[in-house]
Amino acid sequence: MSLKSTSTQYGSMAIALHWTSALAVILAWIAGFVVAETLPAGQGAGILLAHITLGLIVFALTLLRIVWWLALDRHPGAPAGQPGWQVLAAQATHLGLYVLLVLMATSGIVTLILSGAVPLLLAGGPVPDFSELVPRLAHGVMSKLLLLLLVLHVGAALYHQLIRKDRLLARMGVGRA
Repeated sequence: MSLKSTSTQYGSMAIALHWTSALAVILAWIAGFVVAETLPAGQGAGILLAHITLGLIVFALTLLRIVWWLALDRHPGAPAGQPGWQVLAAQATHLGLYVLLVLMATSGIVTLILSGAVPLLLAGGPVPDFSELVPRLAHGVMSKLLLLLLVLHVGAALYHQLIRKDRLLARMGVGRA
């Protein structure tokens, strides 16, 4: 498989970035959810540090993907026979994912800067109360939007694979074309 994409198939770089990003996003989302929604206030510093690390990895991978697409590679074309509205919906969903991932990383970084939490967390201290910080509030709202877009993205991929049976997932390295 070629490093770069063709008109019908994603290249190995795009596939590796996609699946690595997907795993990191899911793990970061779970860690963030656990700290924000399930643990008592002040607990979960280790999980929060994992969330921060994964968030920075997602941010770096997202920036790399954007640079890769803009400067070095191209997206394969839409599957044959796909209605125009579905092409637009796919483009909007992908753009939304990229924008949200960049904004979420930015809001997370700004939250950490404003709170001064990193030294405290690295020293094993309690998780600070971020609830009054506007960037943290935005981060929480965007996490719900991200989950919605991920469900749409996975749902569309499954629709292509199971209903249309156009083997769209093979373009992303799953199954045979």
